[in-house]
Amino acid sequence: MNDAAPVPSPVPARRARVRAPELVGAGGWLNTGGKEITLADLRGKIVIADFWTFCCVNCLHVLDELRELEEKHRDTLVIVGVHSPKFVHEAEHAAVVDAVERYGVEHPVLDDPELVTWKQYAVRAWPTLVVIDPEGYVVAQHAGEGHAHAIEKLVEELEAEHEAKGTLRRGDGPYVPPEPVAGDLRFPGKALVLPSGNFLVSDTTRHQLVELAADGETVVRRIGDGERGFGPESFNEPQGLALLDERTVVVADTVNHALRAVDLDSGAVTTLAGTGKQWWQGSPTSGPALEVDLSSPWDVAVFGGRVWMAMAGVHQLWTYDPVARVVAVAAGTTNEGLVDGPGDEAWFAQPSGLAATEDRLWVADSETSALRWVDPEGHVHTAVGTGLFDFGHRDGDAGQALLQHPLGVTALPDGSVAVADTYNHALRRYDPATRQVSTLATDLREPSDAVLVGDDIVVVESARHRLTRLRLPEEAVRVDAIAHHTQRAATEIAGGKLRLDVIFQAPAGQKLDTRYGPSTRLLVSSTPPELLVAGDGAGTELGRELVLNPEIEEGVLHVSAMAASCDDDPANEYPACHVHQQDWGVPVRVAEGGADRLPLVLAGLDEQTARG
Repeated sequence: MNDAAPVPSPVPARRARVRAPELVGAGGWLNTGGKEITLADLRGKIVIADFWTFCCVNCLHVLDELRELEEKHRDTLVIVGVHSPKFVHEAEHAAVVDAVERYGVEHPVLDDPELVTWKQYAVRAWPTLVVIDPEGYVVAQHAGEGHAHAIEKLVEELEAEHEAKGTLRRGDGPYVPPEPVAGDLRFPGKALVLPSGNFLVSDTTRHQLVELAADGETVVRRIGDGERGFGPESFNEPQGLALLDERTVVVADTVNHALRAVDLDSGAVTTLAGTGKQWWQGSPTSGPALEVDLSSPWDVAVFGGRVWMAMAGVHQLWTYDPVARVVAVAAGTTNEGLVDGPGDEAWFAQPSGLAATEDRLWVADSETSALRWVDPEGHVHTAVGTGLFDFGHRDGDAGQALLQHPLGVTALPDGSVAVADTYNHALRRYDPATRQVSTLATDLREPSDAVLVGDDIVVVESARHRLTRLRLPEEAVRVDAIAHHTQRAATEIAGGKLRLDVIFQAPAGQKLDTRYGPSTRLLVSSTPPELLVAGDGAGTELGRELVLNPEIEEGVLHVSAMAASCDDDPANEYPACHVHQQDWGVPVRVAEGGADRLPLVLAGLDEQTARG
């Protein structure tokens, strides 16, 4: 075995020829007018298979990255979403149907609840993009975000190559849009009780805010023009809401990567923080609020005189100071996982719900199915939850209780908190005095937030497109305990030495950006930490030898990789540069005869696997 790190190289002129496996999924096809699709039906088209799951904010980023590419090359390119669930709820067909509408997916989607196609393509991360040429061969694979520029270049190359060969077929693809649905709300995200007693609701899929009367049903007014945009009358999938003062509401304008403000008197919308562009590694993490990029703020809360943002897109908490008008990172490292401690050392995983009390900021940390909290000194603690791959519906002592992808949290008058346990369709309660978890209500449909109104709690039932008023029960609902583990199969590896190779090939016409030092970064850790005897930590090479503890039979390897490439144009002193990054959480199981090499494709193709 060669222990030297692989040297990233440009995409070779002659690409590897690997036949694409068939697209198969037990849930069938969406957005095709009921028609089943095979790769043979797509022959002559360039196909991008987008492996995604709707809980994953990085997957949602990729959906947005692909919109322009999809429109520009609509007559030669077909994007096929392959929905590959992490959580049990995501394997429900009705939930996938909802997600396709909720996020405005305008291409065919294969519902693959059993991960059949995921396994056939050897995918290891959400999101992953696989490019298939018009003759049905895989020509590239990209994990994570930030690859749209590289894929567009490849699409243009494939168009020219197969036009010349006569193997390119132009014309409409198989996408058939669903019928529009009427209603006052469509997949609402968060709610807020206004000083007037009315409700303000983020009508996320329709890119608006809706003010409802105190009955929670009668529409008083709509704020925003209902079109995706970043103008003075537009939002883009808004989520969290919080009162800054009696007349001002702050809004987490999620897909605009911005913090907005609404004047309740006039309805005018202004921008408080963010540039409209997504934050990437290496960008500033503090400074004047209107000059710093943000990344998918999902919820907001006022705590300690500052506006806190659940920055789902980078697994952090940020703050906005309304007096100084500056933003800064408050907690989280951008690594995805569950680690407590000082804010600059803590790990989150897609924090999506916030609620402030006098001495705690509660956090619904969705991807770890956890309830976390931040104290006034900025230290992060976990109340419920253990990590990325364990979830379910179990009440009782917090140390063994389970949630499933919660998106909202609400402080209750007695010091406890209600949790919108989204994928369990339930409202849960955690009591910090007794450290007990109970269930307040079930038979909700993807609850994403809740607000208190007197003795009632009003729940945002996102997938039922409504607000639902419940009387806070004196006794909890009895629910049979259910524990889940992700359906994703563990990778079997041999004990002892394991070669980790992150594959990165700079896109055509680009080279690694080495102007300011190494252009690649690799960070490795494990859960439990004892799994790794050697090889953990940070480095600049995209390959290293790991040594696993033979006494630990299973665990998770956390791998974070980044590579920066720039346009290879000697005449341009300031070429355009791009960051490619991905975090993998790879479940592993030590087994006799297991693999001694773990390849993870960031961009390109793993030549060793292709030759095999």
